[in-house]
Amino acid sequence: MNAPDAERLVLGIETSCDETAAAVVRGGRTVLSNVIASQHDLHSEYRGVVPEIASRAHAERVLPVVRRALAEAGVDLRGVHAVAVGNRPGLIGSLLVGVGAAKGLAWALGVPVVGVDHVQAHLVAGCIGPAGAEPAPVRWPALGLVASGGHTSMYVCGSPTRAVRIGATIDDAVGEAYDKVATILGLPFPGGPELDRLAQTGRAHRPGFPLARIAPDSLDFSFSGLKTAALYAFCGVPESPQARARREARGEPEHGPTMNAADVAATFQEAAVSAVVLKVQRALDRRPDCRALLVGGGVSANSLLRQRLLALGEARGVEVRLPRMEYCLDNAAMVAALGHAILAARDWRGDDWSMTASPSTAFCAGPSGTGAP
Repeated sequence: MNAPDAERLVLGIETSCDETAAAVVRGGRTVLSNVIASQHDLHSEYRGVVPEIASRAHAERVLPVVRRALAEAGVDLRGVHAVAVGNRPGLIGSLLVGVGAAKGLAWALGVPVVGVDHVQAHLVAGCIGPAGAEPAPVRWPALGLVASGGHTSMYVCGSPTRAVRIGATIDDAVGEAYDKVATILGLPFPGGPELDRLAQTGRAHRPGFPLARIAPDSLDFSFSGLKTAALYAFCGVPESPQARARREARGEPEHGPTMNAADVAATFQEAAVSAVVLKVQRALDRRPDCRALLVGGGVSANSLLRQRLLALGEARGVEVRLPRMEYCLDNAAMVAALGHAILAARDWRGDDWSMTASPSTAFCAGPSGTGAP
């Protein structure tokens, strides 16, 4: 542990959902390896992640993935200075596999282990890169946006380890809405990327699907109504027998589908992305001192969202940190990077051995959260 912080190697392990991942990161910024074993083939027939299947697959894959990450980094296991693991939030059975592996490795090596919040780790995904392509340091404070299948939230970040949540979804996450609309349209699992591709072949209708109006100044999100609008546009409006009888008595036509699949995808994507960008604009209006926007989560790979956020950043003079595509989805490089930052702030003191997994996040539940910038 005598190496300077910039040379210390952290092994990251990530098993929060259906990706078994391991990575080696040097100095909290330089990604030496980033290995991900996907489980899409195991869950596709269920059109969603089955927790029991996911945890069994993690147990089978975690050590082979760790070995591969070390080999690709050209690092011997004894050269690792610490182990970081995503220990919250997520599927509890999946998380326990990663935490058990991380603690066992750290114990055997005699190095510190640190539990990392998966949501918080997404915010550093735009701050890492392979050797020679590491982004420049961030100017703090920064605004943070996590847009994924399980979370849609915004933060004011004073550093990689200090943040306060200022907005969150009150129902579905934006990625969950993408996946559910993709299911309505009959697209393969996982549906988000498929819907993005289909949307590029369609025409967004005007006026489009409505945006949720929670409150004029709210920074919270809502996507459940957007799913319903997409369902009715593609499948038609359902009717009770009484409503059907009244309509037929008036001689009115049936309220059938109004859009094809490609147009539904394009119209839905336009509304979903517009809702996210609108709240980011509001947040920047409130916090003009934030000169950087950190973006993370699976939906940060969406083509239209990336385009709109970059345009917003250029118009506002704000640096937009979009992750490289390989760091948008669940990965261990972001876990290792945040683990490095946490350990450096603690003088490389890790968690005690009672550290365990939790299905829910403890990451800055609101303005009263600890570590406010």
